[in-house]
Amino acid sequence: MNYHQYYPIDVINGPGTRATLFVAGCEHQCRGCYNQSTWDPRSGHLFDEAMMDTIIKDLNDTRVKRKGLSLSGGDPLFPGNLSAIKTLLERVRAQCPGKDVWMWTGYTLENLSPEQRAVVALVDTLVDGKFEQQLHDPSLAFRGSSNQRIIPLTQVE
Repeated sequence: MNYHQYYPIDVINGPGTRATLFVAGCEHQCRGCYNQSTWDPRSGHLFDEAMMDTIIKDLNDTRVKRKGLSLSGGDPLFPGNLSAIKTLLERVRAQCPGKDVWMWTGYTLENLSPEQRAVVALVDTLVDGKFEQQLHDPSLAFRGSSNQRIIPLTQVE
């Protein structure tokens, strides 16, 4: 898997202060997408063990209290990203107690493959659905168009 950007401190992509990873790879190619440079799964930087270690370290850093991790892109549920995202989320669950995970995807919850569902099982809040330019609404929190849903998957304090 590749990634385009990692923000160790982010207050835009999800509630509270977070760490946010923008992955490469998206097959939806939504018209009006603000992040078209992430569509090509070969673009960006290699997501390796060192980057994963950095995310875990940042989430556990007590100097900046982060509520959790946000995953966007591209699309974290792009088939070529599933293995690395699942490994990252398993580590977050095991090594970062009390941190929540938000994920943005162009897929809808009802249409996920079994492999995608296994990854989503490690997520607390899913923002699903393709960006629809004709439904764009800048007043919406945490989503770009009104068809996209914010789906709480767990009860996190």
